[in-house]
Amino acid sequence: MKVIGITGGVGAGKSEVLCMIGQMCRCRIIYSDDVGNRVKEPGEACYEAVTELLGVEVLKEDGTIDRRKMADKIFSDQELLRKVNAIIHPAVKTYILNEIEEERRKGLVDYFFVEAALLIEEGYDKICDELWYIHADDEIRRVRLKVSRGYSDEKIKQIMSHQRCREEFEKYCGRTIDNSGDRACTRTQIDSCLKV
Repeated sequence: MKVIGITGGVGAGKSEVLCMIGQMCRCRIIYSDDVGNRVKEPGEACYEAVTELLGVEVLKEDGTIDRRKMADKIFSDQELLRKVNAIIHPAVKTYILNEIEEERRKGLVDYFFVEAALLIEEGYDKICDELWYIHADDEIRRVRLKVSRGYSDEKIKQIMSHQRCREEFEKYCGRTIDNSGDRACTRTQIDSCLKV
């Protein structure tokens, strides 16, 4: 089983590409954001530590962490954000490593795909056999973010200014899939990556 990390800038279409990949091969796909939300649920690895750090005011009535309240609190305080990330990121990586081992034990899939925005920053190259970069031209990304997420030009500019450029992604990633064109073009690229 080959473990492949998927990364790319916001609006590049990583989820769309992974959806296609899921139809083209026997694989398991895991999204680090989903795992990050899971490990913050009551009874899970990060719930107590995050609640203790941020206070009960970030909890909903049912005791679960309110993601919006949490985001409002941590994104206005860089030190708090760093502390929350120091709790969550290691737990996410441990969870993913356990899932990889479980899939290896089962032996039912040929590929295990890990999608993570901070794939490079969090050292996933050490647990993946390959890193793939999903690219889309900046203007296409802007249009997608306006249509799919309703983001303003200002918000898009702010997010994109904090992300790596193509050259930086490609320095770490062995393969690039250009998702700027139509689905058939993207599918052809995926097919050639899977055949290697």
